[in-house]
Amino acid sequence: MLVGGIEAGGTKFVCAVGDTSGKVVDKICFPTRDPETTLDEVQHFFAKYEISAIGVGSFGPIDLRRDSNTYGTILNTPKTKWKHYDILGRLERDFSVPVFITTDVNAACLGEYKYGAGKDVNSCLYITIGTGIGAGFVHDGIIFQGKNHPEMGHIFVPQHKDDDFKGVCPYHGNCLEGLASGPAIEQRYGKKGHLLSDDQQVWELEAFYIAQAIVNYTVMLSPERIILGGGVMKQERLYELIRKYFMKQMNEYVHVGNIDEFIVAPKLGDHQGIVGAFGLVDGVD
Repeated sequence: MLVGGIEAGGTKFVCAVGDTSGKVVDKICFPTRDPETTLDEVQHFFAKYEISAIGVGSFGPIDLRRDSNTYGTILNTPKTKWKHYDILGRLERDFSVPVFITTDVNAACLGEYKYGAGKDVNSCLYITIGTGIGAGFVHDGIIFQGKNHPEMGHIFVPQHKDDDFKGVCPYHGNCLEGLASGPAIEQRYGKKGHLLSDDQQVWELEAFYIAQAIVNYTVMLSPERIILGGGVMKQERLYELIRKYFMKQMNEYVHVGNIDEFIVAPKLGDHQGIVGAFGLVDGVD
C-alpha cells in the first residue's frame, strides 16, 4: 500500500507517494503560497493515488502536543497567512486517512536514521544549518519531544573574542541561529555564503560556533552520531573544521570514538525530509 509524504517548507512544498522502505514512486514540488492555494495543490497531487496514510514534516513553530486543542496548528510563524493555521485538520478533512505530523527537521532526522547516515546506530541528531538552524533527535526509532518540539537552534554559545556581530535572530539576537545561520553570514559579511567560499576566516568562525553547539548537544543528549545538513553545509570544508573545533572544545571530557564517524554529512542528499515523512507512518496498514 502506498503512503503519502509532505515536506512542508517555508518556501516550497514537496509532496511524494511511496512506501515505508523509503522508495519514492512519484513526487512534485511547488512554491509555498497561502494555505488554501498551497493545500489545494497538495490535494490535487494525492487525488491520483490510493494512499493509506500521510506523513508530514512541516515548518514551524507548530503545536505538537497531542492533548492540545490546537494540535497540528502552525503557531507564531513570520509567514503571516499561515499563522494559527490548522494544517493537520485540513489534511485530515481532505483525505480521510491517518495523518502524522512533526517538524521538518524531525522528519529529516528520522529519514537519515531509517534510511541514511544514521541507519547503523541507535540514536542520531540531525542539524540543519541554512536559512535557520534546527535539530531533531531520534533514539530507538522515536523522535524526542518534550512539552513541544525542541528549538535547538536558539541555544546561546559564547561569542568569539574577535566577533562583535549582534546577530540576526529577531527574538534573541546572538543565539546560535543569530550568529551562524545563512542570513547571519550574509549580514555579517555583506555577501551570501557561496560568494565567500575562498575566505577561510569565514568558515573558521562558522565552525567555531557550530562546534560549540555540538558540544552542548553531546553532553546533554549523548547521540551516537551527529549529521550536519542544510545549505550552509554545502561548504564541505566545514566538516573538518567543525570536527577540529569540537575536539578542542570538548577537551576529551566525553569520548565519542572516531570523530569522522561521529560528525558526518547526510547520505540522502536533500531527500531526507520526504522519506522521513514516509517513515512517520511506518506500521500503518
